[in-house]
Amino acid sequence: MIRLVLVDDHELVRTGFKLILGDQADIQIVGEASSAEEGLRLIRQGSPDVALVDVHMPGMSGIEMTERVIRAGLPTRIVVLTVISDARFPRRLLEAGALGYLTKGCAADELLTAIRTVAAGRRYLAPDVAQQLALATLDGRGGSPFEQLSTRELEVAMMLVRGKPIVMIAKQLHLSPKTVSTYKQRLMGKLEVENLIALAHLMEAYSLIPAPDGVAVQR
Repeated sequence: MIRLVLVDDHELVRTGFKLILGDQADIQIVGEASSAEEGLRLIRQGSPDVALVDVHMPGMSGIEMTERVIRAGLPTRIVVLTVISDARFPRRLLEAGALGYLTKGCAADELLTAIRTVAAGRRYLAPDVAQQLALATLDGRGGSPFEQLSTRELEVAMMLVRGKPIVMIAKQLHLSPKTVSTYKQRLMGKLEVENLIALAHLMEAYSLIPAPDGVAVQR
C-alpha cells in the first residue's frame, strides 16, 4: 500500500486528486495540507511514502519543502506538481531532490503512473518535460539565467520576492542573517539585478513564480 499526502493550497485541486486516487486499491491518502508548512508537519509525523506537492503556495514553496525533506533524511518521496511545463524549472526541482515532476494538466493515468513509479524509488518526468530537458542538454541551451544559481540561492530568491525579511529567511533556513545577506548579494550579482522588484520581474519572465496582480517585495 502506498501511503500518500496531498500538499496544495487549492481545495478544488486536492478534491480532484482525491476523486482520482480514492478508488485505487494500492494507494491510501493519509493526509492533506493547504500549505507546505502543514505538509512538512504531516510528513514528519506520519512518514508517508509519497507526497504530491504544489510548487507555488503561500509561505514556504514546494522547493523549500522538498529541500527540507531531503536535508532531514525523511523517507517520503516527492512528486512536484505545477502549471509550469518549462524545462528550466523542473531541472531545479530535481536538483532540490524531487523524484517526480508533473504538470497539473496531466491525465489521471499519468498521475497514477508517476505515484507508483516514485513510490518504487524511480524518477518520473512528464513526457513533455523529459523531452524538453533532453533537447536542452543536446543543444547546450542553458535556457535561463537562473541556471547559474545554486539551489540555495534560488531558494533565497523565491523567499525574498515573497516579501520575507532576511531575519525570517535566516530562521527558516537555519542560517545566520549575515549568510542570507551574502546569498542575496551573490544571486543579485549573478542575475545583474539591482533590487527585489527587478528580481521579481525576472523570475516572472522565466516562470519561476506566477505572474500575480502584484508581488509584495521589500526593497
